[in-house]
Amino acid sequence: MGTGAGRSLFTPRHQLDIIRAKLAQHSVGQEVPWVLVNRDDHAYIVGAVTLTGIVRGPFLNANLGYWVDASLNRRGIGAAAVRFATDHARTELGLHRVQAATLLHNEPSRKILKRAGFREIGVAPQYLKIAGRWQDHLLHQLVLHG
Repeated sequence: MGTGAGRSLFTPRHQLDIIRAKLAQHSVGQEVPWVLVNRDDHAYIVGAVTLTGIVRGPFLNANLGYWVDASLNRRGIGAAAVRFATDHARTELGLHRVQAATLLHNEPSRKILKRAGFREIGVAPQYLKIAGRWQDHLLHQLVLHG
């Protein structure tokens, strides 16, 4: 699933396509998405956290992705969302490991992962295409059952 380009990402149609794709992945057990809402202000979405690429068998792994509205940074929302998702991965999905990747310069996200118990495991060159170019990422993991 591509993320679109420019403003098309924020159109109702594109957002509906994203939701449908996530629900399709959820229905086959490969993704668990959540949205974060601010119930005090007409229930608008302030972020999301998702477990993707869920693999069963001997790996028992998922990838973690998340974002929080920048205006709400430094309030513990991201850390709470990450802890919620990893607890779900452990208790409800029975996973062994969760992996996350951050851009090398994304210190706030790295701090969130560290607070949640993730450990840095190395740099992956040209790991994801972000903002139109392949960029290096720092990989993190959290072993859920040790």
